[in-house]
Formats: sequence, C-alpha cells, structure tokens
Amino acid sequence: MDFIDLKSQQLRIRDRIDARFKKILDSGTYIMGPEIEELETQLRDYTGSRECLTCSNGTDALLIPLMALGVGPGDGVLVPAFTFFATAEVVSLVGATPIFVDVDPQTFVVSVATLEAALTDAKCRYPGMTIKGMIPVSLFGLCPDFDELLNFAERYGLFVIEDAAQSFGATFKGRRSCNLAPISATSFFPAKPLGCYGDGGAIFCESRELADVMRSIRVHGQGVDKYRNVRIGMNGRLDTLQAAVLLEKLSIFDDEVEKRQHVARRYTDGLADVAITPSVPDTHLSVWAQYTLRISDRDAVLSHLKTKDIPAVVYYAKPLHLQEAYAHLGYKRGELPCSEQLSGEVVSLPMHPYLSIADQDRIIEAVREALR
Repeated sequence: MDFIDLKSQQLRIRDRIDARFKKILDSGTYIMGPEIEELETQLRDYTGSRECLTCSNGTDALLIPLMALGVGPGDGVLVPAFTFFATAEVVSLVGATPIFVDVDPQTFVVSVATLEAALTDAKCRYPGMTIKGMIPVSLFGLCPDFDELLNFAERYGLFVIEDAAQSFGATFKGRRSCNLAPISATSFFPAKPLGCYGDGGAIFCESRELADVMRSIRVHGQGVDKYRNVRIGMNGRLDTLQAAVLLEKLSIFDDEVEKRQHVARRYTDGLADVAITPSVPDTHLSVWAQYTLRISDRDAVLSHLKTKDIPAVVYYAKPLHLQEAYAHLGYKRGELPCSEQLSGEVVSLPMHPYLSIADQDRIIEAVREALR
C-alpha cells in the first residue's frame, strides 16, 4: 500500500504528459517555454488571483516575496511553530527573525488569539525589533480564518503571506487558497495535492507592481534583459517540463479533490469514536493534503500499523521553536504548549484520490485494533 499513490494518477494521464513532453523535446524550449505562461494563466484563473508567477520550489515561493518586500535584519515575522521548517527558514535566510506562534488544537493553524499572545511575547523577548508581517500556514490542506487574520494584520500594520504549500484547492468561505491573502505561496512537490515530477512552486499576489519585482528576482534581478540587473535576485524559474506535468494534473484536479473528500469522510466516520479526527469548520473545505489523527498512544498505533504493512507518517515530531537550528532564540519547552502536544500525538494516514474502499476499510480497522 502506498502512502500517496502517484502511479495510479500517472496511468490516468500518461499519454497526455508524454505528448506534452514530446512537444517540448522537439522544440528544445526547456527553460521558460510557452507552457510556463499557459500554466500561470490557468493557475491564476483557477484561484481567482490577479497575478501568478511560477518558480523553482515552494521554499523559493516564500523567499521571493520576502525579498521583494525588503524584509531583513532587525525585522520579525510571525510564523507557526507547528509546521514544516521552510516557513521559518526563509525568514532566517533574509536575515530576519522568526517569531513562533502557537496553533489551535482543533484546526492545527494559527488564530488571532495565538497571534496576539506571540506578539505580546515578542515585544518583551525582542525589544526594539520591528514586527513586519506574518506567514500563516494552511496546514494539512486546511486554511486559517483569513477574515480574522487580515483584520489582525491591518490593526498592527503587518504584511500577510499565506503559506499554501499544502492547501492548493482548499477554500475558505468559497474563496480558494492562494487568493485569501495579499500574497500567497504554494508548492508543487510531488506529494502535494497538485504536484509535479520534481520541485516546483508558484506565487500569487494582488499587486502587479509587486509581481513584476518578484519576476525580476526570479531571474537574477534582471531588468529590461538578463544582462541588466537592477536588484539582487536568484535563479528561481520553474522548468518547462514540470509545467507540462502540472497542466495535465490540473485538468483532473477537481475530480481528485472530490475523491479526497470521500476518503476523508469515511476515515472520520470510522475513527471519530476512537481518536481525535480532523476538525473542518463549516466555512472551510480542506483539500486533505494529509489526514491527521491525534492519538495519545501514538507509538502503539504506529507499531501496529507497521505489522499490517500500512504506512503512516508523523508530521511534525518536533515543533520549530525547539529545533536545534533555533536554540539561539531561547525558546523553552512549555512556551507553546499546543504545538508541543500535537508533535507528540499526530499521525497521518494514507491519503490520495485512488485509495480503494477495501484499503480504506483495512486502514480503519487496523487503527481501531490498535486502540482497543
């Protein structure tokens, strides 16, 4: 059994991908070929965003906006403590300081309450620091309440970048992830709900002026041509071949999202009486990048699933504020209790659109057996 089944998906669209690859190989337009613009247009239309530019990976999709906004030494950026390392890493890469925020125990994402607490703590922890913005993460496929977050940001004069690496296709009040904040970043890593066959990412924003700056940064800070450089940039382009893969995957994406909903509902129906199942508010649609349970005796469940040859993954076993790389910031165990508790309890089950009913039942029964 696969944790994420990319083989079945590939069989569904292999002929169309092969045809696109042949066209690219015949033309030789491996870098910034016409498929890039085609993909950016389709991504923009899908999300409803005003601007979209693809890039090399999800980390660069977060880094490029920070560079464009001029974030740097002396600045602080609010980021969740319970997420993948890249969300904080990009803040450090521009010389700024990540300010860690606890998350809600039901939804696993930041809230106004946890942001307020982190902001109050930061004023004492980092006197004189300028708190510039925040990067709320739409985790495991579920977005935070962006109405509340944007009101909070306006009150304190903060920029907002949605880290939508796990939530492309999710919605909040009918609006799609990647169009919920002034700037959003997503990842097309193969395991994501919409993934390519390598690394890839995209940035979405409301401002054409900012988008033009980020397009310049994406190609070494170029100006009117690649030999006139007007700012410090990077090599952050998406390969044309990856764009071709994404174009074909996007054509079946809505169907896959619906299939994910069916899997998630069956998991919840089968496990809600024995474990803490994911909470999705009525205003939200999760894209179910992961289906994540909270289980007090996680090791016993993981061991039992292993005996049944059922893969399961722990995201994330150590919260960011306790990572060795951030020891110098002085955070102590107990300061962000929900993130710490989740790190000791969460376990993600196989989740993909091609998970058979028989395999779903087998997984549900194995979890129930482990918890008896």
